[in-house]
Amino acid sequence: MSKIKLAEVSSMPPTNITKDQIKLEMVSLREKLNSLQRIMYAQQKHNVLLVLQGMDASGKDGTVRNVFKGVSPIGIEVRSFKKPTDEEFAHDFLWRVHQKAPQKGMITVFNRSHYEDVLIQRVHNWIDEKRVHQRFKHINAFESLLQEENNTVIVKVFLHVSKEDQLIRLNERREMEHKFWKHNDNDFKEREHWDSYMAAYEDCFEHCNTIPWHIVPTGKNWYKEYLVTKHVVEALSKLDLKYPPLVSDM
Repeated sequence: MSKIKLAEVSSMPPTNITKDQIKLEMVSLREKLNSLQRIMYAQQKHNVLLVLQGMDASGKDGTVRNVFKGVSPIGIEVRSFKKPTDEEFAHDFLWRVHQKAPQKGMITVFNRSHYEDVLIQRVHNWIDEKRVHQRFKHINAFESLLQEENNTVIVKVFLHVSKEDQLIRLNERREMEHKFWKHNDNDFKEREHWDSYMAAYEDCFEHCNTIPWHIVPTGKNWYKEYLVTKHVVEALSKLDLKYPPLVSDM
């Protein structure tokens, strides 16, 4: 498989797809997602880990909110990974992540994930290239462990925002009152490293692709949410999901 070049991937939907068409398909997809999630929760055999990665303002929070808004809250967890605490720094980089992996029956969303440790740390040269490639191997082994030992279905999504759209969205956070809470001056500083982040992501796609990545364009929210929902439903549909039999002493 040829290496993915993000500069060559559009952040907009295909021109032959319309919003009205997708709205109709989303009705069916949401029904399937809700049904499959209920069975998985009852069966307590499988679980799902949705890994969401993307640049600042790529729409990770909105994706979680809108993809899973009809799913029973008892069957879903959302985990975020920010700057490690002192305790987390004192352990290996996957220690804090493994604790948040989904238990059987659950859908867990990583809003940012273990990939941050081969992205921001690499871009800022906090770890050298030897350590980066060691971590690629550890990530692959970690994901295989979840699959093989805990029946975890892993769906990895990169939310692809253009550099131009990112700037518009970051500026909205300084101009629109209901978005003030999202503003962080540091997001503009990180934007200065755009090309380095793109190269780091492309290496993740190349070296950590035992479980394939889905590159999801974010230029239109309705298409972004549709694709993420579709990928999760397709993953769940491949499982042998059945309601458990009645257990009774009567």
